[in-house]
Amino acid sequence: MDSFTAILRDHGLLLLVGQYPNGPLGGLAITFALAAFGIALAFPLSVLLALARISPYAVLRWPATALVYLVRGVPLLMFIFWMYFFVPVLIGRPVGGFTTMLVTLVVYEAAYLAEVVRAGIQGLPKGQMEAARASGLSYLQAMRLVVLPQALYNMVPAMLGQFVSTIKETSLGYVITVNELTFAASQVNSALMTKPFEVFLLLALIYFVLCFSLTQLARQLERRIARRRSGPVPAAQAAARPVPLTP
Repeated sequence: MDSFTAILRDHGLLLLVGQYPNGPLGGLAITFALAAFGIALAFPLSVLLALARISPYAVLRWPATALVYLVRGVPLLMFIFWMYFFVPVLIGRPVGGFTTMLVTLVVYEAAYLAEVVRAGIQGLPKGQMEAARASGLSYLQAMRLVVLPQALYNMVPAMLGQFVSTIKETSLGYVITVNELTFAASQVNSALMTKPFEVFLLLALIYFVLCFSLTQLARQLERRIARRRSGPVPAAQAAARPVPLTP
């Protein structure tokens, strides 16, 4: 315990924000930035992919399906290396590790979120779309005004769970020298030299506390959404419930 306290006292700021303000921002701040920006930028792309996946037009459905299966079938580490060499060739100039990792996460998470969005849309009763179309709305209007709002509301816990996974996936940015939490921990380990077990156990505890807290939040949201979807108990049903006997 004393070793953990000493590491946090002497190097806690490095784990939190890297070398900032005397150097580049890093540590836990970059981990959160990568995960948040990755999910935020991947979300609109995932909606488009999901709509293409359920489209009746094969010209949209087949390419979207192929992209989703390709990305989901490749290990993230391999995808990081692809982006590390492909993005500079695509734009004609070198890019930093943060940008490479962000592009990787956007494409990778979009493929996974697309399946979440697709499941949310297809999980709604078909009568929602039929009623919207019967009221005079076009397919796109019905999807935008009726179906998607309900599906996205129901998918909030799953999206938060995907955010938790993204936080853990940012640790792979270490291989391309992204200055995130794992990279900061390796810097602390290089400075101490004699406490690798304590440093990386502390790193694991930090990831566990973050992910466990967010997972509990996702469960609370899921329960709240389930209560709202079930709605209030009808009066007749409430009256039919047995009344507990009191002594």
